[in-house]
Amino acid sequence: MNPWYLLYCKRSEQQRAEQHLKRQGVDCYYPQVSVEKIRRGKRSSILEPLFPNYVFASFDPEKISFTTIRSTRGVVDFVRTGALPTRVPFELITNLMSVEDSDEQRLALSDLFKPGDDIEIITGQFEGAEAIYKESDGELRSILLINLISRQVEVSTENKVLRKK
Repeated sequence: MNPWYLLYCKRSEQQRAEQHLKRQGVDCYYPQVSVEKIRRGKRSSILEPLFPNYVFASFDPEKISFTTIRSTRGVVDFVRTGALPTRVPFELITNLMSVEDSDEQRLALSDLFKPGDDIEIITGQFEGAEAIYKESDGELRSILLINLISRQVEVSTENKVLRKK
């Protein structure tokens, strides 16, 4: 089984990158999720990228070079740790595939928090900090108003690191 890597793509060109990579014989995974939005006054369900600007790719580095992948239309570069492209655990890919479009995932993307809710950050660099939920942006991140040093500072963080107080 070939290792999985994470590619950073040009803005809004994940689908193009995925198409060109597949033509080269690379297995790709571009997770998308159904999100309800209001467009022209009507509620509609649209597909949005789960991770904007990122595509997972699996290939044999002995058959297809890293340079070939990096030179593909829509691809900027590999996500790296130092000089080497970072390998993505196979378990992460299978877990994402299993929940990508399930009811559980749709629930996770709905507005679990309402503007003005008092919340506590449960992981990450702001762990234990109390905040006021402001809004959710299109990248499944939450904008928070955190009282730091007597003033409110906006911070972007993932919804999964939050819980209601």
